[in-house]
Amino acid sequence: MKMLNPHRARLERRMVGSTNRWRFPKEAFPQDLLALSQVCKAMSIDLDDPLKDPDSSADDSDVCAGRLCCSKIQKNVSENLKDKAIQSGDAVVTLKCLGLKWELHLPQLFQSKTLSKLYLVALGEVDTSPTKGLEKLLQAPASRKITERSSTKKIISLKINDPMVTKDAFAKALKNLYMSQVEMNLDDVLGVLASAHTLQFCSLFQRCVAMMMNGFRPDNIGHFYLAGCKYKDQQLTTACQKWLEMNLVPVMGTQIHLRKIPKELLLSVLRSPRLFTFSEFHLLKILLFWVYLQLNCTTQTIPEYETVLTFFTSLPKKCSFLDQDPGHSLLPLFLCMRLHGITKGKDLESLRHINIFPESWLVRVTANHYLALESGGDMTHVSDLTTQAMRFGLIFHQEYTTYSRNIAVYGVFFEIKGIRNDATSYSFYMQRIRHSDAELPSSPCKHGIVSLRAERLVKYEITAQTLVDSKCQEFRTNQITQAFRFIKPTCRSQVLKIQTVGIPIYVNFSFIFPGS
Repeated sequence: MKMLNPHRARLERRMVGSTNRWRFPKEAFPQDLLALSQVCKAMSIDLDDPLKDPDSSADDSDVCAGRLCCSKIQKNVSENLKDKAIQSGDAVVTLKCLGLKWELHLPQLFQSKTLSKLYLVALGEVDTSPTKGLEKLLQAPASRKITERSSTKKIISLKINDPMVTKDAFAKALKNLYMSQVEMNLDDVLGVLASAHTLQFCSLFQRCVAMMMNGFRPDNIGHFYLAGCKYKDQQLTTACQKWLEMNLVPVMGTQIHLRKIPKELLLSVLRSPRLFTFSEFHLLKILLFWVYLQLNCTTQTIPEYETVLTFFTSLPKKCSFLDQDPGHSLLPLFLCMRLHGITKGKDLESLRHINIFPESWLVRVTANHYLALESGGDMTHVSDLTTQAMRFGLIFHQEYTTYSRNIAVYGVFFEIKGIRNDATSYSFYMQRIRHSDAELPSSPCKHGIVSLRAERLVKYEITAQTLVDSKCQEFRTNQITQAFRFIKPTCRSQVLKIQTVGIPIYVNFSFIFPGS
């Protein structure tokens, strides 16, 4: 790629005695098969190797042709002629795009399927597919007509309608045709990705995807996900979802960038069994924050929870928010909430005051709580651990050697705990404790909610996940049903032991109390 100059590139073959010795042409890549065989000899390239083992099925002619066009011959010749072509100042194709002009050489142009097709059209190969057209150029006999046609500088035009493709981003994409490691940063990568998609420049597109997956942040995760959807890159959209499954509650819930999470992504994350949360009420608060930010577009900072409660309390009381027009489209999100996992009376009372849920929902949740308390904690209203379990989580950070928190459900108290065994080894488990040993806020005991049952049947699962080189590592126990007592070893769950270099580690303890 270079600035325009008035000189035209010309093909050149010279007779040298009786040997017809090949000489470097002015053009970057000759379409002369006779000269090409001499090029291979001069550069110690085996002309037959790529033809002997095409490694492709016979019925896939396009793939075979593509492999031939991108064979060892073209690659090595292109690499060896690249510097020569650039130094000579000759270009083959003038590209007009975005109001600018670029001059490109054939070895670089052939890396883009879009530009290759435009070039073939300019040569008159209108009825030929890009791969077959390139093969034809490589295999065509050395005729005067072909020589004259390819030696003339061609002008091709590319119209781009993608608003994500800017002049700077497109210029960087073209620069990548000439250099394998052009510097990019996360602020540039979306435009370069869009340019690579337009050019059908696969290696650059994958490099952009890899860079994005290594650079997820609260301020870009929504944009990266939408780009993955737009350009149909499943790897990128899946990575965005997995990152958000870990960071929705602990990271996004404290930042204004929560507003930028697309609704469809949020719905997928809320439905995921891998979603990390400290508790069901924490997750509900994050959803309320997200809805508040969608309805209050001028808000520039994450609000206090009391501000959110005041806003929803001020809405018309004729019916619940989800029964009103603004709430209808948000119903699938709220259906993902496990309201039966919110057991504190104070939290349930606040939900009733803000008038989000239909009255029938809250009556059903309250009734199920009373029935569970009357039966000693048995949750007869739930059965599926994957979709209905109460979830409690902890995050194990780099500086921890041990970390734990205490939780209480229907008067049954547990300690959930993580231990670092060595630099890369960790253990996670839960154990039943007496209410007198639990360092909890006084609210459970203040209302007299203490289970006197010596044995509590629990169905549970412990899961852990972390990121290593931008890839998610997951660990889990099986779904286990166990009777918990107060004495060892029956007071402790199965231990989840993991080996990982990833940090922090997000650990979920999911359980229900089946009927006993």
